Amino acid sequence: GFYGAFSLGYSQIDGKDAFVSGARIAFIFDKSLAIGVGGNGFVNNLDYHTYFENKPLDYTLAGGYGGLYIEPIVGGLKPVHLSFPVLFGIGGAALLEDYNAHSWDYYPINEMDYDVYLVVEPAVELEFNMTRWFRTAASVSYRYTSKIDLYETDEVVLRGLNFGLTFKFGKF
Repeated sequence: GFYGAFSLGYSQIDGKDAFVSGARIAFIFDKSLAIGVGGNGFVNNLDYHTYFENKPLDYTLAGGYGGLYIEPIVGGLKPVHLSFPVLFGIGGAALLEDYNAHSWDYYPINEMDYDVYLVVEPAVELEFNMTRWFRTAASVSYRYTSKIDLYETDEVVLRGLNFGLTFKFGKF
C-alpha cells in the first residue's frame, strides 16, 4: 500500500511556543513497514503584536527539515495500533528580526543569521483506523539535531519534544 499524510504539532523552541507542520508520503510493505520521504517546518514566535503595539523588537526562529522516513507498524490491521516513524534528514534554520516594527513597510522582518543541520527524529504514534483509506494518529517525537551556529542562540536550541496529530490518506 501507500499513503500521503500531513501533520500539525506543538513544540518549545528557544523557550517559546512553536508551531510545527509537516507532510510525508510512504509506501507500505507487508502492512508492517512504511518507507518514504517527508519534512516539517516550524516557527517559534507566534506573537506578531510587536508590529502593531510598538513593543521592542522581537526575534523569531524559523526553518524546516526533511529526509527519509522509516516507519515500523505494529498491528496495522487492528482498529487502534502503534507505529514508530523515524526521520533521518537535513534542515535549515534562520533567526529573523522584526526590524521595522514602527512603520507599515511591506517587509517587516529581516533575516539575521542562518545555519544548516542534521536531524534524527524518532516518534511514537497511536494510530486509529477511521476508514479503509483514512487514519489519524496522535504522536510524540523528539528532535535530535547537530549543533547549530546562530547569533546569540544556544547551539542545541532545536532539540526537543514535539506533540502532534497526523492525518494519513491512502491504501493501507
